[in-house]
Amino acid sequence: MPYPKGHKIKVRSKIVESAAQAFRANGIHDVSVPFIMKGAGLTHGGFYSHFDNKEQLVAEACRYAVSDTLALLQEAVDQEKQAPKINLVIDYYLSTHHRDRTEIGCIIPALSVEIARSSEEIRQIFTQELERMITFISNLAGIDLSKGRALFSSMVGSLVLARSVNDPELSDSLLSAGKQHAKALVNA
Repeated sequence: MPYPKGHKIKVRSKIVESAAQAFRANGIHDVSVPFIMKGAGLTHGGFYSHFDNKEQLVAEACRYAVSDTLALLQEAVDQEKQAPKINLVIDYYLSTHHRDRTEIGCIIPALSVEIARSSEEIRQIFTQELERMITFISNLAGIDLSKGRALFSSMVGSLVLARSVNDPELSDSLLSAGKQHAKALVNA
């Protein structure tokens, strides 16, 4: 009996979603194909009927994860009545919730170091997705791309450092300082 129409697309989407969550939480190299497939509720034998290799999955997971983050931020912004809406994004991005929930957070701070050592193809996809995030931030803040790059770099750096330390007070203060600096940068 054949699968219903759209079945393969749905399965592929489940695999990409599982991979994005796993990569955000554990990095690329520490996540195996069987782990990703198990997260999607599938056996690892079917992986190659959907993807040529893990690298192709990494590229799709990066696209998916950035789209997921942008949708979450856009939904929050759309519900906000007060301006400037960029402050809402800064507050969320540099929150303890975002710091502590890497598996659902932005993939850019989670994978930047690994991506720098990845293939040119993966780096190209990551670059495109980074530019998409910066454009969103810049447009929302009403600033040019150069200033948007500085703003987002500051936010990512603050989040990476806050996730890296084992001192909760220092981590919280890094987030707080990052928020203050990011908001000052928008208003400069």
